[in-house]
Amino acid sequence: MPSLLRTRFLVIGSGVAGLHTAWRAAEHGDVLVLTKRSLHDSATSYAQGGIAAALGAGDSPELHRKDTLAAGAALCDREAVEVLVEEGPARVRELQLAGAAFDLGSDGKLKLGREAAHSRRRIVHAHGDRTGAEVARTLIERVRATRKANVLEHARVLELIVENGRCAGVRASVVGQAVEIRADATVLASGGCGQIYRYTTNPVVATGDGFAIAHRAGVTLADLEFVQFHPTALDTPENPLALVSEAVRGEGATLVNKDGERFMVGRHKLAELAPRDVVAREIFRERQRTGAVFLDARSIGKSFVQRFPGIFALCQHRGIDPRRDLIPVTPAAHYMMGGVVTDLAGRSSLPHLYACGEVACTGVHGANRLASNSLLEGLVFAERVARDMSTTPRSAVPRRRDVWDVPPLTDRGAAQVAADTIRQLMWDHAAIDRNARGLRKCVNALNDLHERLDEGMTEERNMCETARLVASAALARKESRGGHFRSDYPKARGEWRGKHIEW
Repeated sequence: MPSLLRTRFLVIGSGVAGLHTAWRAAEHGDVLVLTKRSLHDSATSYAQGGIAAALGAGDSPELHRKDTLAAGAALCDREAVEVLVEEGPARVRELQLAGAAFDLGSDGKLKLGREAAHSRRRIVHAHGDRTGAEVARTLIERVRATRKANVLEHARVLELIVENGRCAGVRASVVGQAVEIRADATVLASGGCGQIYRYTTNPVVATGDGFAIAHRAGVTLADLEFVQFHPTALDTPENPLALVSEAVRGEGATLVNKDGERFMVGRHKLAELAPRDVVAREIFRERQRTGAVFLDARSIGKSFVQRFPGIFALCQHRGIDPRRDLIPVTPAAHYMMGGVVTDLAGRSSLPHLYACGEVACTGVHGANRLASNSLLEGLVFAERVARDMSTTPRSAVPRRRDVWDVPPLTDRGAAQVAADTIRQLMWDHAAIDRNARGLRKCVNALNDLHERLDEGMTEERNMCETARLVASAALARKESRGGHFRSDYPKARGEWRGKHIEW
């Protein structure tokens, strides 16, 4: 492995946003994709619900726009939402033409499902509940078949290279070796930060690296208080927790407490199909009140196996048969709405640095992401990033890399203890139900912990920095809105409407 690499375009991350960017950017020059572990390790591969797009009869981009804005709780960027819903259908059709095997009806047309807070059936699925895996498979095949795209696995980005006021590439550890990668344009598509929480549906690689790396380079971030907690993760002692898609509720499953009582009917007019933050909060409260919450999918009956084969297998491996048993569920950290602030072309505040996917804050999701808009956002804005960065001028590259080394990790056990401490602090004080006292305790503890972390604990340092940003933003927003709930400020406040917290 050379210690200095040069590429036209550098993409950090191998989820839907990173892979789509690499595939499309390769039409304009050489692309190098970095992934922290393997090419298959991303939240995209875990996505069950599907891709939302106005493709069905009786639907339209305008209806999709209204649903997205309603879920976003007055914090969406209307222009970004317009881009999402108008360009989304074309991106889905292109992916289908590229080989994605989406589910079709007997008429040969896309079979569309419905999820929470959508006014129409507009969710495209693949193999029932394995949409993300199919999207990842399709894009990985396209990237691997593209002559100008190369992949470096086991490559951890340590920091951005900033020269003359612009991003010139990254410093990375590739299988432990110090490598400097120079690029004309760099794309952060590093995913989310669910692993800063004790309970999450995110893969183990989702440790918030992109947020921390960007912040250290002075890149503007926003809306980090808005973390979405999926209402129904399978309640087992695992990390990450297996997801039970809300599409199951869309097909008629109901939520019941330990006493078998259905409780969502009296708490929201849409009951089980209420926005995610409402459902997650009510499940959290019901678990505190009665001890447990279950998803009752028995009404779906025998068709459960065909409609949700992946979820059925997950449940069966844990001794649960959804056709006759109740499914134990718990909320879990699932998606970050905020991130690196970008314009409509995916440009960040640092020239030549782009961001797309979950690490980006495009303004599409506002305070609360509408179900199945995340894969769509990844496709739509990755396409825009690939087009825009093709115009980036070429830059000169130094013949030698700067002198630096990868800091060694001397105590892996201490690193694991630090990671577990961060996760527990965030779950206890900066998760579904927050208040000033708990958030201050969390921030102070994270500050103390960060001071004690060894330089070799690069991933844990990123976790701690990202966690501090999330908890500090939650402390600063003195109201409840979307995915952010403060028990000491339980209502949305007019003075916070449309206001963003930036770092």
